[in-house]
Amino acid sequence: MSTDAVVESAVQSNRLPAHRSSGTIRGDHDLNPEMGPPSALREAAVLVPLVDRPEELTVIFTQRTATLSAHAGQISFPGGRMEPEDERPEDTALRETAEEIGLERGRIEIVGRLDTYVTRTGFRVTPVVGVVTPPFILTPDPTEVAEVFEVPLSFILDPSNPQRHSREFLGKPRWFYAFPYQQRYIWGATAGMLVNLRDVLGVPRRGGAGEGGSSTETA
Repeated sequence: MSTDAVVESAVQSNRLPAHRSSGTIRGDHDLNPEMGPPSALREAAVLVPLVDRPEELTVIFTQRTATLSAHAGQISFPGGRMEPEDERPEDTALRETAEEIGLERGRIEIVGRLDTYVTRTGFRVTPVVGVVTPPFILTPDPTEVAEVFEVPLSFILDPSNPQRHSREFLGKPRWFYAFPYQQRYIWGATAGMLVNLRDVLGVPRRGGAGEGGSSTETA
Protein backbone atom coordinates (compact mmCIF):
# COMPACT_ATOMS: atom_id res chain seq x y z
CA MET A 1 0.00 0.00 0.00
CA SER A 2 1.33 3.46 -0.86
CA THR A 3 2.07 6.04 1.82
CA ASP A 4 -0.85 8.17 0.62
CA ALA A 5 -3.18 5.20 0.96
CA VAL A 6 -1.92 4.44 4.47
CA VAL A 7 -2.47 8.04 5.57
CA GLU A 8 -5.93 8.17 3.97
CA SER A 9 -6.85 4.92 5.71
CA ALA A 10 -5.65 6.36 9.02
CA VAL A 11 -7.84 9.44 8.55
CA GLN A 12 -10.94 7.51 7.52
CA SER A 13 -10.66 5.00 10.35
CA ASN A 14 -9.65 7.61 12.96
CA ARG A 15 -6.61 5.67 14.02
CA LEU A 16 -2.96 5.39 13.13
CA PRO A 17 -1.77 2.20 11.47
CA ALA A 18 -0.74 -0.48 13.96
CA HIS A 19 2.56 0.58 15.49
CA ARG A 20 4.67 -1.46 17.85
CA SER A 21 6.91 0.75 19.92
CA SER A 22 10.46 -0.48 20.30
CA GLY A 23 10.37 0.57 23.94
CA THR A 24 13.22 3.00 23.30
CA ILE A 25 12.65 6.56 24.42
CA ARG A 26 13.29 8.91 21.53
CA GLY A 27 15.00 12.23 21.98
CA ASP A 28 17.86 14.56 21.22
CA HIS A 29 20.17 11.68 22.17
CA ASP A 30 19.03 9.60 19.16
CA LEU A 31 21.68 11.18 16.95
CA ASN A 32 24.03 12.00 19.85
CA PRO A 33 24.30 8.84 21.98
CA GLU A 34 26.95 10.34 24.23
CA MET A 35 24.46 12.93 25.51
CA GLY A 36 22.02 10.54 27.17
CA PRO A 37 18.56 11.62 28.34
CA PRO A 38 18.27 13.90 31.41
CA SER A 39 17.60 12.12 34.70
CA ALA A 40 14.93 14.52 36.01
CA LEU A 41 12.03 14.98 33.61
CA ARG A 42 8.81 17.00 33.58
CA GLU A 43 5.75 15.62 31.79
CA ALA A 44 4.48 17.44 28.70
CA ALA A 45 2.40 16.75 25.60
CA VAL A 46 1.96 18.24 22.14
CA LEU A 47 -0.63 17.85 19.43
CA VAL A 48 0.50 16.76 15.97
CA PRO A 49 -2.44 18.21 14.01
CA LEU A 50 -3.16 16.65 10.59
CA VAL A 51 -5.67 18.84 8.73
CA ASP A 52 -8.00 16.85 6.47
CA ARG A 53 -8.17 19.32 3.59
CA PRO A 54 -9.86 18.31 0.31
CA GLU A 55 -6.73 18.81 -1.79
CA GLU A 56 -4.31 17.05 0.59
CA LEU A 57 -3.48 16.54 4.23
CA THR A 58 -1.46 19.28 5.93
CA VAL A 59 0.30 19.65 9.29
CA ILE A 60 -0.22 22.66 11.57
CA PHE A 61 2.86 24.26 13.12
CA THR A 62 3.35 27.30 15.33
CA GLN A 63 6.26 29.72 15.42
CA ARG A 64 6.99 30.79 18.97
CA THR A 65 7.39 34.46 19.80
CA ALA A 66 10.87 35.90 20.17
CA THR A 67 10.15 37.00 23.75
CA LEU A 68 9.61 33.56 25.30
CA SER A 69 12.16 32.40 27.84
CA ALA A 70 12.55 28.94 26.26
CA HIS A 71 12.85 27.98 22.57
CA ALA A 72 12.09 31.54 21.47
CA GLY A 73 11.37 31.89 17.77
CA GLN A 74 11.43 28.17 17.10
CA ILE A 75 8.86 26.18 15.14
CA SER A 76 6.88 23.71 17.21
CA PHE A 77 3.62 21.85 17.66
CA PRO A 78 1.03 23.35 20.00
CA GLY A 79 1.47 21.91 23.49
CA GLY A 80 3.07 22.32 26.87
CA ARG A 81 3.57 20.83 30.31
CA MET A 82 0.93 18.68 31.97
CA GLU A 83 -1.17 20.35 34.67
CA PRO A 84 -2.80 18.64 37.70
CA GLU A 85 -6.23 18.80 36.06
CA ASP A 86 -5.01 16.86 33.01
CA GLU A 87 -5.81 13.18 33.39
CA ARG A 88 -4.00 12.08 30.23
CA PRO A 89 -1.51 13.50 27.72
CA GLU A 90 -4.44 13.89 25.32
CA ASP A 91 -6.05 16.33 27.77
CA THR A 92 -2.84 18.36 27.90
CA ALA A 93 -2.43 18.45 24.12
CA LEU A 94 -6.03 19.50 23.50
CA ARG A 95 -6.05 22.10 26.29
CA GLU A 96 -2.78 23.67 25.20
CA THR A 97 -3.87 23.71 21.55
CA ALA A 98 -7.05 25.60 22.46
CA GLU A 99 -5.06 28.04 24.61
CA GLU A 100 -2.24 28.65 22.12
CA ILE A 101 -4.05 28.82 18.77
CA GLY A 102 -7.77 28.75 19.60
CA LEU A 103 -8.41 25.39 17.89
CA GLU A 104 -11.23 23.80 19.87
CA ARG A 105 -11.21 20.09 20.66
CA GLY A 106 -14.55 19.59 18.89
CA ARG A 107 -12.70 19.93 15.54
CA ILE A 108 -10.08 17.32 16.50
CA GLU A 109 -10.28 13.53 16.41
CA ILE A 110 -7.45 11.87 18.33
CA VAL A 111 -5.99 9.00 16.29
CA GLY A 112 -3.08 7.85 18.43
CA ARG A 113 0.28 8.66 19.96
CA LEU A 114 3.84 8.68 18.74
CA ASP A 115 6.80 7.50 20.82
CA THR A 116 7.69 9.48 23.93
CA TYR A 117 10.28 12.15 23.13
CA VAL A 118 12.77 13.35 25.74
CA THR A 119 14.35 16.78 25.30
CA ARG A 120 17.70 17.92 26.65
CA THR A 121 15.82 20.73 28.42
CA GLY A 122 14.25 18.15 30.73
CA PHE A 123 10.80 17.36 29.31
CA ARG A 124 9.26 13.95 28.61
CA VAL A 125 6.89 14.81 25.76
CA THR A 126 3.99 12.65 24.57
CA PRO A 127 3.14 13.53 20.92
CA VAL A 128 -0.60 13.06 20.38
CA VAL A 129 -1.76 12.81 16.76
CA GLY A 130 -5.14 14.30 15.84
CA VAL A 131 -7.06 14.77 12.60
CA VAL A 132 -8.49 18.29 12.29
CA THR A 133 -11.68 18.80 10.28
CA PRO A 134 -12.15 22.17 8.53
CA PRO A 135 -13.55 24.73 8.60
CA PHE A 136 -12.01 26.37 11.65
CA ILE A 137 -10.83 29.81 12.71
CA LEU A 138 -7.58 30.13 14.65
CA THR A 139 -6.94 32.82 17.26
CA PRO A 140 -3.26 32.57 18.29
CA ASP A 141 -2.22 33.79 21.73
CA PRO A 142 0.09 36.73 20.86
CA THR A 143 2.18 36.21 24.00
CA GLU A 144 3.23 32.71 22.88
CA VAL A 145 2.60 32.35 19.16
CA ALA A 146 4.01 34.65 16.50
CA GLU A 147 2.48 32.74 13.59
CA VAL A 148 0.50 29.63 12.71
CA PHE A 149 1.06 27.93 9.35
CA GLU A 150 0.45 24.65 7.54
CA VAL A 151 2.86 22.41 5.65
CA PRO A 152 1.69 19.71 3.21
CA LEU A 153 2.10 16.26 4.72
CA SER A 154 3.50 15.18 1.36
CA PHE A 155 6.52 17.40 2.04
CA ILE A 156 7.13 15.72 5.41
CA LEU A 157 6.88 12.28 3.76
CA ASP A 158 9.04 13.18 0.75
CA PRO A 159 11.97 10.74 0.32
CA SER A 160 14.45 13.64 0.34
CA ASN A 161 13.42 14.46 3.91
CA PRO A 162 14.43 14.55 6.68
CA GLN A 163 17.92 15.97 6.56
CA ARG A 164 20.60 15.58 9.22
CA HIS A 165 22.37 18.78 10.17
CA SER A 166 24.90 19.56 12.87
CA ARG A 167 26.15 22.54 14.80
CA GLU A 168 29.15 22.86 17.03
CA PHE A 169 28.13 22.89 20.69
CA LEU A 170 30.74 23.11 23.49
CA GLY A 171 33.44 22.18 21.02
CA LYS A 172 31.66 19.08 19.68
CA PRO A 173 29.26 18.56 16.76
CA ARG A 174 25.66 18.06 17.79
CA TRP A 175 23.49 16.33 15.19
CA PHE A 176 19.78 16.92 14.73
CA TYR A 177 17.02 16.35 12.18
CA ALA A 178 15.82 19.27 10.08
CA PHE A 179 13.07 19.93 7.54
CA PRO A 180 13.90 23.17 5.68
CA TYR A 181 10.61 24.32 4.15
CA GLN A 182 10.57 27.42 1.96
CA GLN A 183 11.92 30.20 4.23
CA ARG A 184 11.28 28.18 7.42
CA TYR A 185 13.51 25.79 9.34
CA ILE A 186 11.83 22.98 11.28
CA TRP A 187 14.39 21.29 13.49
CA GLY A 188 15.11 19.80 16.91
CA ALA A 189 12.41 17.98 18.86
CA THR A 190 9.69 18.91 16.37
CA ALA A 191 11.68 17.45 13.49
CA GLY A 192 12.46 14.36 15.57
CA MET A 193 8.74 13.78 16.13
CA LEU A 194 8.12 14.16 12.40
CA VAL A 195 10.71 11.43 11.76
CA ASN A 196 8.78 9.24 14.20
CA LEU A 197 5.52 10.03 12.34
CA ARG A 198 7.17 8.90 9.11
CA ASP A 199 8.20 5.66 10.82
CA VAL A 200 4.66 5.05 12.09
CA LEU A 201 3.24 5.61 8.60
CA GLY A 202 5.74 3.15 7.16
CA VAL A 203 7.90 5.59 5.21
CA PRO A 204 11.33 3.98 4.70
CA ARG A 205 14.40 5.86 5.83
CA ARG A 206 17.24 6.53 3.46
CA GLY A 207 20.59 5.08 4.40
CA GLY A 208 23.95 6.74 4.77
CA ALA A 209 25.04 9.74 6.78
CA GLY A 210 21.85 11.66 6.21
CA GLU A 211 18.38 10.77 5.03
CA GLY A 212 18.12 13.71 2.69
CA GLY A 213 21.59 15.16 3.00
CA SER A 214 23.74 16.54 5.79
CA SER A 215 25.50 19.73 6.69
CA THR A 216 27.60 21.12 9.49
CA GLU A 217 27.35 24.62 10.93
CA THR A 218 29.17 26.47 13.69
CA ALA A 219 26.97 27.93 16.42
